[in-house]
Amino acid sequence: MRWGDGWGSGFLGVMIFSGSLPATRVAVAEFSPVFLTSARAVLAAFLGAALLTGLRQPRPSRTDLGALALVSLGVVVGFPLLTALALQHITAAHSIVFVGLLPLATAVFGVLRGGERPRPAFWLFSGAGSLTVVIFALLQGGGSLKGDLLMLAAIVLCGLGYAEGAVLSRRLGGWQVICWALLLSLPPMLILAVLVRPADFAAVTLPAWLCLAYVSIFSMLVGFVFWYRGLARGGIAGVGQLQLLQPFFGLLLAGLLLGEPVQWAMIFVTVLVVACVAGAKRFA
Repeated sequence: MRWGDGWGSGFLGVMIFSGSLPATRVAVAEFSPVFLTSARAVLAAFLGAALLTGLRQPRPSRTDLGALALVSLGVVVGFPLLTALALQHITAAHSIVFVGLLPLATAVFGVLRGGERPRPAFWLFSGAGSLTVVIFALLQGGGSLKGDLLMLAAIVLCGLGYAEGAVLSRRLGGWQVICWALLLSLPPMLILAVLVRPADFAAVTLPAWLCLAYVSIFSMLVGFVFWYRGLARGGIAGVGQLQLLQPFFGLLLAGLLLGEPVQWAMIFVTVLVVACVAGAKRFA
């Protein structure tokens, strides 16, 4: 029962995360990337504080603060900010191809931080997947080198945050990890949000507000509640593979909701990347 529940929770988490890049694409049209990053972290932190207080969760130990800081760097600040900056130069559909590397980045940091020793075939598949993305980024006519590099940096930091969060969830609990990471980043994010706030909030349109609400409530908090719950109940290695579905869901949303062109080349590259990451996971 716990195995099935874990996969169900993980699947819901992936579905929620799939809407993050399309929503960010809409929001950065009216909010600056820095304000969007800080505002979503602040809103999610207040919700996380309410959860921790309401459910009377014990505080993490001092030894956990370093790992929580890495989670904050990766998934609270790094990934949201770098993707917001990247989406000023590339489309959401183009950026989603890079998300196919996220399971690989998570696995690599699992090796570095968790002491795992995958078989040689793992590195063969991981190298092939990375090379596929690099070639695609260089040959894609409508791409932007700056946007592509920002997306690659975002994936690296997110993989670090996922790996650290997965290790911490064994001690602190799944959803508690993201809540404490949000609280840790609240003071600087709150100051930053005030400093870079829009000059005229009344000029911001409803779609931008709705997308800010989505990335704050769902992408930054609710998605992690389901995701870390799934990892804890169904197993990190197994449930983690559900991330392979995220590029497909994201491309579908970018096409349906934003009307962005989803080229066959994007779909083909995404399939190749997913196949490479699946092979890497098989031999991890």
